[in-house]
Amino acid sequence: MENPRPAKVAVVEEVRQRLASANASVVTEYRGLTVAQLAELRKNLAAVGDYKIYKNTLVRLAIAGSEHEELTELLSGPTAIAFVNGEISAAAKTLRDFARTYPALIVKGGLFGGSPISNQDFTRLADLPPRGLLMARFAGALAAPLQQLAGLLQALPRNLAYGLSALIEERGGVQAPVEAAAPPEPEAAEAESPEVESSEPPEVESAESAAEGGTDAEGAAADGSVDESAGEPETEA
Repeated sequence: MENPRPAKVAVVEEVRQRLASANASVVTEYRGLTVAQLAELRKNLAAVGDYKIYKNTLVRLAIAGSEHEELTELLSGPTAIAFVNGEISAAAKTLRDFARTYPALIVKGGLFGGSPISNQDFTRLADLPPRGLLMARFAGALAAPLQQLAGLLQALPRNLAYGLSALIEERGGVQAPVEAAAPPEPEAAEAESPEVESSEPPEVESAESAAEGGTDAEGAAADGSVDESAGEPETEA
């Protein structure tokens, strides 16, 4: 376009800025919708983005040579673009519900995170729950195993105590420790051992007895010799 008018240049720059700042961009065809219906759609999308009508030629100039150039094939017929700055699922749900009420609205496709998405993709996104609910479910899914682990750790000492108690009862309870036998008292030990009486050596007694016996024997022999000599008859001279 040679020597474009300033108004057109401003529109091209506006489209570039809106596409650059948006999380997603959705190209729609609004043929058959009234001005009041378009105003209602803008109001419904206000919480998550903006809805603007542009000429296809100006949009093509804005996206030429940029990462949004893939939108070119969607630019046919009366075109309006939804610039999504909030949750893409919320915007997809708003567009789907509005199209169910007013079938004249046609969602052609768009870009999300630099990647193209089709009308079917937007329908799937519309079926997703809100981001807050998804985060809550995700947090709950992460917390559930941790809570189960904490419950198991708390139950381990309790179950161990129950198991030990059952084992003790099965074996007849806790037995009292056996006391060691006390060592015998010294007096009792002395009473049991026999006393050793002191006495003179037996050799001395036997020697004295033998001496006494020898003296008696010698006396008896002397007496015998005297008797024999007295008894012999005297011979005649």
